[in-house]
Amino acid sequence: MFPETIETDRLRLEPRWPENVDLDACYRICSSDPEIDEVTEYVTWNPHETKKETLEFLERGRERWADNEAADYVIRPRDGEDGAGEIAGFGGFEVDWERRTAELGTWLRKRFWGRGYSGERAAALMRVAFADLDLDVVAVSHHPDNDNSRRAVERYVDRFGGRREGRLRNTLTFLDGSVHDEVRYTISQAEWRAATE
Repeated sequence: MFPETIETDRLRLEPRWPENVDLDACYRICSSDPEIDEVTEYVTWNPHETKKETLEFLERGRERWADNEAADYVIRPRDGEDGAGEIAGFGGFEVDWERRTAELGTWLRKRFWGRGYSGERAAALMRVAFADLDLDVVAVSHHPDNDNSRRAVERYVDRFGGRREGRLRNTLTFLDGSVHDEVRYTISQAEWRAATE
């Protein structure tokens, strides 16, 4: 149902499965990569404490894919990009089939911030959600204090004709049990088609 490889001008996305991702490299990134605390500040997971936790993260990617719940990908820069072939981060979307909605999500290692990769990945995933899966809406959200995500999201939401829907109260639960607001944006299939055709 979901494409197993997505290539953009600068990125290659492959399923977040154990057979596609080196466990040792992924564990190093998810546990002790430089600035990992900054990377995880506004997301719902903490740096991994064990390699088993990293393996479970990769296995969940395969399970959710097999159940048609989500398409989760490892993101790697393509040849010609600084860090070509390395794990830049992970991203994908969850699908709510009843509401015909895909919810985008991503995180990138800090050394890959500021390159426009978030928007490039989002454009490719929107194409899958709308052109391949014929969903009605793509949604994305971020923590209200995450200015880097806000800027990236607003750029691609504006580019595809979407809008900021508002601030949703107490919708994000972090692993420590704390509850946070999130800012939500949506792009409809009609808005996407008007922007891309």
